[in-house]
Amino acid sequence: MVQELALKELVETHDERMVLVPPRPLTFDQFVDLFGEDDEVELVDGVVVRRMAARYPHEDLNTWLITVLRAYVRANDLGIVLGSRTAVQITEHRGRLPDVVFVRKERAGIVQEKGIYGAPDLVIEILSPGDKASDTVALEADYRSIGVAEIWFVDQQRKQVRVLRKREADYTEEILSKGVVRSEVVEGFWLKVAWLFAKPLPLELDTLMQFLGGDR
Repeated sequence: MVQELALKELVETHDERMVLVPPRPLTFDQFVDLFGEDDEVELVDGVVVRRMAARYPHEDLNTWLITVLRAYVRANDLGIVLGSRTAVQITEHRGRLPDVVFVRKERAGIVQEKGIYGAPDLVIEILSPGDKASDTVALEADYRSIGVAEIWFVDQQRKQVRVLRKREADYTEEILSKGVVRSEVVEGFWLKVAWLFAKPLPLELDTLMQFLGGDR
C-alpha cells in the first residue's frame, strides 16, 4: 500500500545517476503519491531516478516550446499542453516526464490530477549534448511501447529534429535540419526548424502571429 512506504525508506545510491532505491519496486501510483511537481525524478523499473538539472539552452527552448504550443492549442481549442512536471505512466512500475506533452481534447480523460494514464498524442523531448544515446533509446522505446502517436526529438547538438509518427504496425521516421516541421496530431501546427536553434529564440508573440496567420 502507498501508505506503508515513506520517502525515508528510499536508499540513495550514486552511480552514473543519482538513484533512490525502495525496499520493493514502486508502482506508478506510489511514485506520483510520493513525489511532487518540484521533484525532478522518473520511475524506471520500480526505481526512482533523479534527472540531471537542465542547463539554460535546454530550459530556454523547453519554455519557448510550451509557451508557443500551449497558446496555439488554446487558441484553437485542441486539447491540453503540459510540461516536464507531469508524469506519464509507461507500465505499472515505470513512468516518464516528457519535456512537452499534448493530449487531444477528445482524449482529455487520460490527464488526471497526479499524472497521465495513457498515451499522449504528442511528446517532445529536447536532447542536450550530455545526454547518453542509451538513455534516448530507452526513452523512445517507452513511448513506442504505449503507442504515442507522434514523438519529436529536438537535438540541440546536431541542430535537427527527428520525428516519429505511429502507423498501423510501426513508426515512420523523418529527420529535419531545415525547412518546416509539421505535426499530424496538433492540427495546423508547424514550426520552422531554424527557430528551434536560433540564438536568441524568436519572440513568442511573433512566432504565434506567423502560424496563426495561416499555413506556410
